[in-house]
Amino acid sequence: MIGDKDSDHPIILPMDAHELDVWRSMHPSYSYWCGLQLGGCGGQLTDRRYTIKVCHFAHHATAPICYRTATGESSADHLFIKRGVQRLMSKQNVRGKVHTRDLGTGPGDAVDVHLPGSRRGLRFQLSTIDYRAWRRTSDELTSDFDDVDWIFLSEGPITQQLLGRHGYCLRVRCETAGGERRVHIGAEARDRTVAWTPLEDCVLTPSGIVTPHVERIRLSLPRPKPSAFPVQGGLVFALVPEAAAPAGSPFAVDDRHLLVADVKPVDSPIVRTLVSLPGDTEAPPVEHVYRVHDGARILVSENGRDWAVEANRYIRLNAHDAQRTGLWTPLPADRLEPSALAPSAPPRAIGQPKPSAPVPTHTEASKPAAPAPVTRAPLTRPELVTALRDALAQRARQSTTATWETLARLVSPALATYSLADRCSLLIEVDRPLREHVPVLSALIRERGAPLPYLPRVLAQLGVPHAERAAFIQIRSWAVVESDRAFAAYATPSRVMSARYLLEPGQSIVRQQGRAVSMQGSAGHPAGVSRLKPRDVARVRGLVTQLDQLRPRLGAMARKSATKALSSGQAWLAYQDGAEQPVEQRRKLAAQTPELVIARLERAIEAARYDLKAAEWLSRHKD
Repeated sequence: MIGDKDSDHPIILPMDAHELDVWRSMHPSYSYWCGLQLGGCGGQLTDRRYTIKVCHFAHHATAPICYRTATGESSADHLFIKRGVQRLMSKQNVRGKVHTRDLGTGPGDAVDVHLPGSRRGLRFQLSTIDYRAWRRTSDELTSDFDDVDWIFLSEGPITQQLLGRHGYCLRVRCETAGGERRVHIGAEARDRTVAWTPLEDCVLTPSGIVTPHVERIRLSLPRPKPSAFPVQGGLVFALVPEAAAPAGSPFAVDDRHLLVADVKPVDSPIVRTLVSLPGDTEAPPVEHVYRVHDGARILVSENGRDWAVEANRYIRLNAHDAQRTGLWTPLPADRLEPSALAPSAPPRAIGQPKPSAPVPTHTEASKPAAPAPVTRAPLTRPELVTALRDALAQRARQSTTATWETLARLVSPALATYSLADRCSLLIEVDRPLREHVPVLSALIRERGAPLPYLPRVLAQLGVPHAERAAFIQIRSWAVVESDRAFAAYATPSRVMSARYLLEPGQSIVRQQGRAVSMQGSAGHPAGVSRLKPRDVARVRGLVTQLDQLRPRLGAMARKSATKALSSGQAWLAYQDGAEQPVEQRRKLAAQTPELVIARLERAIEAARYDLKAAEWLSRHKD
């Protein structure tokens, strides 16, 4: 550095002896320092002239011990970038501040540029960074500015992320020119080519730093698409006529309708959000409810805070099905318009006498005709699956079971004519896929007070282990436990579900304290029977969460021990929740009492806290 140890004026010493002589003659008063902004010791340097090897800087004999490891030309790039941006701002009369950042590996990790006039910032990222750190830093920078341009030194996952999102990303590089490093700004396109422009030829605008290539790419790119995730199971929605989509929404597209709607995904509560519908037809009328069977997607904005639902195909529900969704209720008769109750009379000309009312006659023909029965169109297969699932969910909310005949009256009369194979196929679609924390609604259906005789076949197709080989008493116990789980899941408010009943061939199953326990024969000792209490499981969950929060801050050895205890505790909790595990592992976990698991986790937490205190003490006394 030129001037003093705190200087931000870097210099590259000429390596040729003749060039060094010219440099000395041009700058006889310069003093050189191992600058602090380079990560140096702050000692004074001298220029060494050689004819048989390259010229270089060297510390004075009185200089302190220097631990600086990066001594190449690129080690001062952050200062050359800082000076280059300051010159560009002065050239364009732009007000702002430029300062370097030490992010943990040295003072040259990044260069931040604040342009308060346009409420914009630039971040020259010269060290490596992962997605989470990038996102966290981006949120911090945009808290003071409208937007930030990220300019990266090297290619990596984040540059690919920006390429996929915006169609281009900004890069920076420095080239040695005499005693300086000349800064260039690059525009990397999707084809991975980079077009470089000298920094002094760039322009600082309210939309960021601009090069000719950046402007060309921006003009040729379509609007970036939001991230999208598929919706499983379909949904229903009803438009909200009194609300309008916000102006400038990131989900607005020219060829689509963006509307406000109340949306209800399968087995989920109703939520108000935006829906994006095809624009090649008129927007659907607001007085109906519509169902999307498949193909719906959740759209998430770039900032991660806004979302919408996109649907390309939807159907209108009839009055009966619309009322069952909770999104629509028919108007009572006294609120209907007169025109809706009777046909209107033809218009009467001005001055024409009012026709007299007809005299009623007590004849059979004068009796009002009975209203014609309302016939519903037959449901399609996806509609039938969804309607049956909704009907079973409603029974679960009422904490009651149902028969097949009752479901046929509620859903569709066609169900009464279904064969045994058709019923199995339909129930499999209703409950697929099998998930641990979602109850199997087929368990609610009864026949003569007992579970369906073909329930084992349905469970086997869903993936319930040992379903087809289980005894009837086991299937009955399984259905009782699963019904309780459904009642808990659909209660208002919902309750914590118990573990799913395990079917194991050749074993009798008893219920103990709300959970299934396997008994090895009638005379054997119980396997895994412990006086398990809900507060024990809750205590283990709390300790696991506490240890998981401490683990990232631990040293290598302490982290290894914490990981081992954490894995053991999580496996024990998974066993208590009824997760599928190998027989040998389940046998070992069944032998572990809650007291043993709690003691192991508490010892691990105590060791972790000791490690953190030791690290804190060392950091305070290392000097």
